[in-house]
Amino acid sequence: MHGEYKVPGGKLVVVDLEERDGRLAEVQVAGDFFLEPEEALADICAALEGLSADADAAAIAAAVRGGLRPDAAMIGFSPEAVAIAVRRALGRSMTWRDFEWQIIEAPPQTPAMHLALDEVLAQEVAAGRRAPTLRFWEWERPAIIIGNFQSLRNEVDLEAAAEMGVETVRRVTGGGAMLVEPGSAVTYSLYAPGELVRDMNFADSYAFLDDWVLKALISLGIDAFYKPLNDISSSKGKIGGAAQKRFSRGTVLHHVTMAYDMDAEKMVKVLRIGREKLSDKGTTSAQKRVDPLKSQTGLPRQEIIRRMRETFVALHGGVAGAITPEEQAAAEALAAKKFSTEAWLRHIP
Repeated sequence: MHGEYKVPGGKLVVVDLEERDGRLAEVQVAGDFFLEPEEALADICAALEGLSADADAAAIAAAVRGGLRPDAAMIGFSPEAVAIAVRRALGRSMTWRDFEWQIIEAPPQTPAMHLALDEVLAQEVAAGRRAPTLRFWEWERPAIIIGNFQSLRNEVDLEAAAEMGVETVRRVTGGGAMLVEPGSAVTYSLYAPGELVRDMNFADSYAFLDDWVLKALISLGIDAFYKPLNDISSSKGKIGGAAQKRFSRGTVLHHVTMAYDMDAEKMVKVLRIGREKLSDKGTTSAQKRVDPLKSQTGLPRQEIIRRMRETFVALHGGVAGAITPEEQAAAEALAAKKFSTEAWLRHIP
């Protein structure tokens, strides 16, 4: 039985094993990782030998960690990466290609509708009525989107936003506030089955779900990398940020907004970007924190989205999909009931 796992930003881990009477046997771990001392590889294999084939990822990783000699150094991989490869060998973990993905590119929507669609489509995937989906957004109007746990008054200058015709909405995921305008951002959502990231903690799942995006950006000449916990960056600055929510029935909503073009002066007028946050990011100017895709590539926005779509399909498969009339109606109702209301926007004043 054979399983492989490529650590996002790291190395390939390969596991070959047999299952005998519900136990792991003849376990061999290999890959292009680095490991010191070399005898530690035998420790890892010995730690896995005889483990229950039904052990979850946490138990497998704990066994690997407990079996390593004190001076061992795992470079480019981790006990958790070994655990994922083991479970893939056993057929217990899913990969992208185990699902049939749909890709949605639809006309512009209002900010509240985008947030409602995220919730509706995620629930439809959870219910089994929709295939796992990648959706690219188009913004109908300028908006500030704040994180679920942010204070509205601390993040947004509502008077300035109103004067500039910028609407403010609150999403269901955490993270920070952002300003978007039509044509100024590349935003997408993944509605993924929980099985895809079942063996990963939150931090690892962020990088895993956006690894295809880094490959697309790198193919455009950007030295893109993931900066934990949730930033997509390059040597020239931050490009975008991710946020995630896991629904009770197992579906993961993972969405990302990347700056394509930006009005930095407008951004600092409508967003109250705190000094502490700027200091934490190692810069004294909000304008210098972000380096948009347009300046890094010189390409039209739709060309970048086209490359992203092509990269996703090449790596993970996918066919064109669409929002159904029933999903559109459900999202319209949810937007009116929740995402357009003052009660939701101001639930943290």
